[in-house]
Amino acid sequence: MVMYVHGYDLRESIRLQDQARTLEELLHADTGYGKGERILEAGCGVGAQTVTLAQSSPEASIISIDISEESVIAARKKVESLGLTNVQIRQGDIFKLDFEFESFDHIFVCFVLEHLPEPVRALKILKNYLKPGGTITLIEGDHGSTFFHPDSEAAKRAINSQVVLQHNAGGNANIGRELYPLLTAAEYREVRVSPRNVYVDGSRPDLITGFTRNTFTAMIEGVRDSAIAAGIITAEEMAVGIDDLYRTAAPDGVFSYTFFKGIAVK
Repeated sequence: MVMYVHGYDLRESIRLQDQARTLEELLHADTGYGKGERILEAGCGVGAQTVTLAQSSPEASIISIDISEESVIAARKKVESLGLTNVQIRQGDIFKLDFEFESFDHIFVCFVLEHLPEPVRALKILKNYLKPGGTITLIEGDHGSTFFHPDSEAAKRAINSQVVLQHNAGGNANIGRELYPLLTAAEYREVRVSPRNVYVDGSRPDLITGFTRNTFTAMIEGVRDSAIAAGIITAEEMAVGIDDLYRTAAPDGVFSYTFFKGIAVK
C-alpha cells in the first residue's frame, strides 16, 4: 500500500504546484515527446508535472494515472482549466495496470518512487508496458543532499524527521542517489543519471520564495504534526528547525538541494 506522508489537503496541492513552476526549467528543459508518441505518466498526483508534459509535447498523447481518487479529480480540473486536450487523467495503480503490454513509447515517473516500498518491482512492472527501445524517465529528490547557511542542527533534525516518517511509511526520501542502481537492477539499458542542483542565495529572490520557502520548508512544515505525533521529534525541536529553515531564506542565507534525473531504455 502506498502512503503519501505529505497528505492530500489544499496546502499540499498548492505546494506541489509551486514546486512544479519553480523547477520547470531545471527538471524538464530536456524532456519532450514527438508527434503521435504515446506517453504514460505513472503517479501524476494533482497534475503539477502533467501540465508541463502536456504543454511541452503538444503532439504527443499522454495518459496520466494516480492511485488517489482525490488527486485524480484535482488533476482533471487543472488540465481542463488550461484547455489541454492531449492528456487523459485516470485512476490507476502502478502495480495493477490495465494497459496492453508494449503499448507506450515512453514512461514518465516524477516524485513517485520515493513513496514506494518496492521501487525495483515497480520499475520492472512498468517496463512491461514500454515498446522495445522505449524510454523511461525518473525524477527524484534526495533530502541527504541538503545544505544551507546559516547552518543549523535543529533544521537538520527537522528535515530528518520527514526522512524517518517517510521511511516508516515504506518510502525513501533519499532515493535520488539510488536511481542508477534501481534502473540497472530492473534491467533497463543505457542508463544515464544527472544531478539537478537548486542553489539559492540572495541574488535569486524567485528561488528564495519558490523553492526555499514555498517548496522545501513548506514540505517540512507540512509533516510537522505527523512527525511529532509519531514521536520522531518534539514540538519544540520542530519549531526551532522550521524557523531556522526560514532563516536561510533571508538575504544573507544560502540553501542548496539536489534532484536526480534518470533516463533509460527498455
